[in-house]
Amino acid sequence: MEKRKKVAALIVAGGRGERAHRKGEINKGPKQYRFIGNKTILRKTIENLDAHPAIDHILVVIHKDDDTLYENALKDFSSKKLLPPAKGGATRQSSVYAGLKALDNFNIDFVLVHDAVRPFVTHQTIDRVLCGLNKNPAILPAIPVFDTIKRVKNTQESALEVLETVDRKTLWTAQTPQGFHFQNLIKAHRKTPHNNFTDDCAIMEEAGFKVHIVHGNQENMKITTADDIDEAKKRMQQHKRFETRVGNGFDVHAFEEGNAIILGGVSIPHTKKLKGHSDADVGLHTITDALYGALAEGDIGSHFPPSDPQWKGAASDQFLMHACERVKARGGRIVHLDLTLMCEAPKIGPYRDKMREEIANICALPISRVAVKATTTEKLGFTGREEGIAAQATATIELPFEDDNA
Repeated sequence: MEKRKKVAALIVAGGRGERAHRKGEINKGPKQYRFIGNKTILRKTIENLDAHPAIDHILVVIHKDDDTLYENALKDFSSKKLLPPAKGGATRQSSVYAGLKALDNFNIDFVLVHDAVRPFVTHQTIDRVLCGLNKNPAILPAIPVFDTIKRVKNTQESALEVLETVDRKTLWTAQTPQGFHFQNLIKAHRKTPHNNFTDDCAIMEEAGFKVHIVHGNQENMKITTADDIDEAKKRMQQHKRFETRVGNGFDVHAFEEGNAIILGGVSIPHTKKLKGHSDADVGLHTITDALYGALAEGDIGSHFPPSDPQWKGAASDQFLMHACERVKARGGRIVHLDLTLMCEAPKIGPYRDKMREEIANICALPISRVAVKATTTEKLGFTGREEGIAAQATATIELPFEDDNA
């Protein structure tokens, strides 16, 4: 049985990223340390490679002035795969060579050289690169060029003159990680002193090795400009992992003398009213508790104590709004609300759709995500004796996984 290959990922992170700043914008530092979502681009890249089971070691090559930036980017991150960073040189080529020398004593078979600012490479692309290395000394992930390509006259004019249309049939756009047999790559670097190579496949070609292409993926963008950073933030939001949570609420309010009740945000004429410290809207109270339950953030009483006089007679929609705001503040969303009202009177049917509409408005939801039902207890219990109303609610929400908020 063939021995498993030992794989290292070498991340090049020593660039200054000047093009990532908009004109007039305060310099926010090297782009690899800019945030996309709740983590830096570099950390996202490292985490992505760290999660691949075939990668044994990860080494990051950083700029000599970036120790603090690097440490802050990886605060609270721990991995047995991650080696101490190496210090890069004045060019990309010299930085990669510094990283290769730092890895030379680890008996590496295959090395993957990856741009720090490509945080979205898929594991499928990495698999294709590693598979290709079983038969070839150098593998380049790339995607074919689909856009029409023009060669232009080198001029300072704002409107460039087109010299010719280039045949795109044989053109591919290079990506990373580029994969190599480790000893071949380090020997190629030693034999190639020029410092103007922008990728390692070009160095291998210069040293006489053949390079083969495997398909990369469109998601594997290189973050270069400020617009790219904006796009990366959008992708982070889209790729955020969510978990579904369900919370339950139950509440009871007794009747007292009156001529109307507030239920589900709707005023309903009746021979009595509901008794409570606030407006006693048992429907909204129950939904509020269900949302707090899904958030694991206590109940309505812990947020709005009945002992506090400021809530006496208060409209219950503000309690429900607060629960909805807590979901939003946690980066989540409400998927569905289901309210069941239990009473003999008043009749809920004529007001059901109005209640759904009010609840949907309070929670900023489409009405299709709000259900209101009513039932009796067949004359049994306090509701059967028309002494009050009981309500039960289920709230389904989505929240980011807690490790995504780390």
